[in-house]
Amino acid sequence: MTSSEIRQSFLDFFKSKEHRIVQSASVIPHGDPTLLFTNAGMNQFKDVFLGTGKRDYMRAADTQKCIRVSGKHNDLEEVGFDTYHHTFFEMLGNWSFGDYYKSEAIECAWELLTHVWKLDKNRLYATVYRTDDEAFELWKRYLPESKILRFDEKDNFWEMGETGPCGPCSEIHYDRTPDLSGVKLVNAGTPDVIEIWNLVFIQYNRKQGGILENLTAKHVDTGMGFERICAVIQGKSSNYDTDVFMPLINEIEKLSGRKYSTELKNPDGVAMRVIADHIRTLSFAIADSALPSNEGRGYVLRRILRRASRFAKNIGFTEPVLFKLVPVLLNTMKDVFPELISNQNIIAKVIKGEEESFLQTLERGLEKFEDIKNKLQKENNKIISGDDAFQLYDTFGFPFDLTELLARENNFTVDKQGFEINMEQQRERSRNARKSVTQDVEIQDIKEKSVFTGYVELTTEAKVLFVKGNQIVLDRTPFYSESGGQISDTGTITLGGEKYRVNDVRKNGDAIIHFCDSDVESLIGEPALAEVDSDRRRNIMRNHSATHLLHEALRQILGEHVKQAGSLVAPDYLRFDFNHFEKVNNDDLKKIESIVNEKIFQNIEVKTDVLPIEEAKKNPRTKMFFGDKYGDIVRVVKMDENFSREFCGGTHVKNTSEIGFFKIVSESSIAAGVRRIEAITGKSLEEYINNTQEKLSGKQSEIELLHAQIKLLEREIAKNKIGDIRSQMQNWISNAKIINNIRIVSQQIETEDIEQLRQIGENLRDEFGSQGIGLLATIINEKVQLVCVVTDDIMKKYPSGKIVGEAAKQLGGGGGGKPHLATAGGKDISKLPDLLNNFHSLIEKMIS
Repeated sequence: MTSSEIRQSFLDFFKSKEHRIVQSASVIPHGDPTLLFTNAGMNQFKDVFLGTGKRDYMRAADTQKCIRVSGKHNDLEEVGFDTYHHTFFEMLGNWSFGDYYKSEAIECAWELLTHVWKLDKNRLYATVYRTDDEAFELWKRYLPESKILRFDEKDNFWEMGETGPCGPCSEIHYDRTPDLSGVKLVNAGTPDVIEIWNLVFIQYNRKQGGILENLTAKHVDTGMGFERICAVIQGKSSNYDTDVFMPLINEIEKLSGRKYSTELKNPDGVAMRVIADHIRTLSFAIADSALPSNEGRGYVLRRILRRASRFAKNIGFTEPVLFKLVPVLLNTMKDVFPELISNQNIIAKVIKGEEESFLQTLERGLEKFEDIKNKLQKENNKIISGDDAFQLYDTFGFPFDLTELLARENNFTVDKQGFEINMEQQRERSRNARKSVTQDVEIQDIKEKSVFTGYVELTTEAKVLFVKGNQIVLDRTPFYSESGGQISDTGTITLGGEKYRVNDVRKNGDAIIHFCDSDVESLIGEPALAEVDSDRRRNIMRNHSATHLLHEALRQILGEHVKQAGSLVAPDYLRFDFNHFEKVNNDDLKKIESIVNEKIFQNIEVKTDVLPIEEAKKNPRTKMFFGDKYGDIVRVVKMDENFSREFCGGTHVKNTSEIGFFKIVSESSIAAGVRRIEAITGKSLEEYINNTQEKLSGKQSEIELLHAQIKLLEREIAKNKIGDIRSQMQNWISNAKIINNIRIVSQQIETEDIEQLRQIGENLRDEFGSQGIGLLATIINEKVQLVCVVTDDIMKKYPSGKIVGEAAKQLGGGGGGKPHLATAGGKDISKLPDLLNNFHSLIEKMIS
């Protein structure tokens, strides 16, 4: 049987047993902050097991996409070094929600394995939890007692995570030993006797602190590793030898010119298994809208990609190659997972871009690792310090586990605790840098409860519940407390004949605390009048509603992978951060603007539903955000039933026409894989137009002045980026190649235009001071732009114009300039990594 036939026969079997065949859930678990990735088939049914949700069926089966790379279920380090661990895998599963239990589950498993798939009964073992006599007796119907084994919690009590549904389980193991002698190898972690199916009998919920509580109904949750059962049925000793993986491995052989080895310790075989596994994880995660980044699941994906890239280098690849495997994967999986087809271009672009970025620093990072290794060998030391591991991470982009991998290959260990200390110090520096310049006000532990009235009114008559200093809590208030990106309201509270100015609002439990401009008279129980600054609030509502429209417009133009990564909703402008792998071009920005304004002009009523979260989640178009904590009851804000639907506790206009008009004023990068759009609406446009008109005076034409104003805005937005790059320059110089006492730096950076690249080049000259040559590269409109800088003391001997001209030739271009700074361009982007990696060699030839 082919793998496709095995998968289909599983689903057909359970369909014949009156199971509903359901679609695989996304590998990105929406609405479950306890998980980075979907790691089991039961994740999408967690609410049913907890008794908080229902389905219109009591039996189900599917093949579920799973990723296990973090937390309790983490198989990353095993991948490639054995025959059966994977970061991405399919889990075939069947479920009973309060319907059948142990007897029927065991009977179905036995029938499928031995009657449908004809597995040799003599090669099967069953394991049960040490106290599960019921399961033990049931298995005696099919197996002799000698093949029914009891194990403890480690092996036969299944838990999804630290908390959640759990229960005793019964596993089925397959004996591959030639003489059927594998009884002592069950649960021994060997491929000779391997677990193929886990039947979980869910009857508990584990709460914080390890407490077990009985569920209201007993359920069955089974999981069978698809790749493992394919290996068993196809008679292969390794999952990687099946038709699930061999098309990928064959392509890697073809691209590398090397032969795949099934020998576990063969380095080429290890590398090919790692690459074949990791390309699956990356492709499915990106197809389900995750992107590599520096935080959360994005950082996990970046680690996986860099691990695969490192192994690709081990088998001779010096240029991006992982993205070339995407079509092969699609060809084998597209019929079952069509999302791969619809996202093919995005998957390939993201992976290629990440590869290019990492390869620029990989060579230098490996050189740095060699320096560290050589130093330690001279000292007869086998431990890489936390400081060195952190430098590899901070300067060269090496995830800690990549440093661990390199260390293991060279018989070293890494001081993980020292690395974590460095990481925490960096986080602390970041926290300090972000601290507000305003003085923190101590918030009291307040038990009072405030009712928010600001959805329907901006003036509320209330009663005073609590007063301390300049803090006041009312029983009812129209003041919004900053949340979900929307900033707090301002206004006044009138109490005892005095009017107090409210400058800030914060929540503490169920209390809404108003911070006033002076101490408030303690008139507990007295009436008060709370009034929000209405014009300011209406501007905030315009911008908040526009943010929702912008979010959906971005997804329509750029792709379904776009997810909100942060936002600010202020009275004068809005800011929206989102996952995307490249700069948004001007044509796409115009299309996005046009969609938002079209929805504004359509006079769409803004509706709000307040409903149970499980009901809200049933609509696949409803946007919710990973990691956000939602209560049992949620607000869903809708603008056109088929356009924008989002979980949101903020305040909005009643009709999109109230927004007036929407204008994007900037688009920029704020981190790898994260873009930022700033925009204005309503009355802010009046000021924008007036400012623009004022600047359209003088001798320049209107068009020239408008361009100058746009350039000025872009420069302002780019200041932060230049500052960030300048802060990295000392690291560049510290790790520079040195030839005849001349320090050589070559880097690729992201800039808006050639002017910005020149400015950064000048900054690099300043940082050098003397004895320095630098080559900076950026890609603008699919062409390479180069800037070469040389310090004053050596520019006559080594003029930058000559250097940059030679460099540009390697890219099919040319250029020139002054002795201290020169520019050039090139067409062949693919040769840029080689140019940067070997720039020192070019200088060495000139010097010699």
